[in-house]
Amino acid sequence: MRGQRCKGFRDLSPEEMAKYRRIDQAFSQSCRGWGYREIKTPTLEYLHLFTATGTLTPSMLNKVYSFLDWDGWSGQRVVLKPDGTIPVARFYIDNLAGKGLARLFYTTRIFGFEDTGKEARERWQGGVELIGVSSPLADIELMVMSLELLKSLGINNFELRLSHAGLIKSLLSEMKLSPEEQARVFDQILDGDTEVLARIKSEKPRLSKALKALLELKGESSGILKNVKALFNHSLPELEAPIDNLISVVEQLEAMGYRYKIDITSGKGFEYYTGLIFQLFVGDTKIGGGGRYDDLIPLMGGGDVPASGFALYFDYLVDLLDKAALPQAPSRGVLIKAGPGAVKTGFDIAARIRDKGYIAELEHGEQSPSGFRWQLEINDKKPGFVLTDKVKHQTLELDSADKVLMRLGEVDDNQDSTA
Repeated sequence: MRGQRCKGFRDLSPEEMAKYRRIDQAFSQSCRGWGYREIKTPTLEYLHLFTATGTLTPSMLNKVYSFLDWDGWSGQRVVLKPDGTIPVARFYIDNLAGKGLARLFYTTRIFGFEDTGKEARERWQGGVELIGVSSPLADIELMVMSLELLKSLGINNFELRLSHAGLIKSLLSEMKLSPEEQARVFDQILDGDTEVLARIKSEKPRLSKALKALLELKGESSGILKNVKALFNHSLPELEAPIDNLISVVEQLEAMGYRYKIDITSGKGFEYYTGLIFQLFVGDTKIGGGGRYDDLIPLMGGGDVPASGFALYFDYLVDLLDKAALPQAPSRGVLIKAGPGAVKTGFDIAARIRDKGYIAELEHGEQSPSGFRWQLEINDKKPGFVLTDKVKHQTLELDSADKVLMRLGEVDDNQDSTA
């Protein structure tokens, strides 16, 4: 039987892995530069961690990979984590609660079952969580981090879309809906269902009118938010705090020259968010997003701790990254051809060459020398070493490994002096 890859899962070729490593390194370097510290969380988590926070509703349980983790006569159901933020929140509660502000970042895989197998069931992502502070400045910091990182990778054709869960929730809470219906309507709105209001009977028509105006809110200026605020400022005071929050964020983005698009219905996949939501798109592909989730840690029993975060989807970025954005292959490559009586010498000098920061590969008969600057032939007869520099078209006969290393160093010194 021919071996096949599982549906919805992906192999990364050496060329794609070069892009992945470029993204991973840029992400980690950026996070550390902003003062964040790296953590890792397990691939397996208890299922109740996600169901208790509302991330996995009963209708969504068939979208995850879960099984019983057997332990003697009993066991608990575990899940391949479908979300990166909740495990970090659990880590914070377990290890950092009460220790002040936490700046954390991670790279991980998340899993979700998709019926057709045509969409990704496994996703590689890098995430950032800023825990312990609630302010527009914190939300802006996370957005700017993500935007700067994309630009550093040469990805400039992205669109930043902004929504605000607090605006929607503040109105739904006034519409006298049951908690279940409120949660259902909220999810439908985030999924872009703008007709949901026509199916709701509200005791307060003005609330339906206000919510309809919000759902139709689209634009690229803080002015449209101010117009909405002026329209409902006196009749709906519950709108004031969340809309002021969104206005303060977009005004700062404008001042820094960042472009954005307001689309209140563009929050799909952010059911536990409570405030600002931002998403990053290239065309129709979502490559990342995040926002504020002040209720999550309290729901998990961690106390009244605000938080916000974002994630970038590395596997989608791999497809977008131009080869020009990759570091050029090093010219410090040495292909070593060791004769039958010089195998030990070949391994010894290869180790010494790698210690000096060069790439050293052993030839295996069919290897092309075209990707290497130097070719080193070793045999058990004098002079012992023949070093060919294909850039300068020079061939040197040398009688010791020390002289080979010295010659390589001299070339580098000359390059440095003329740089």
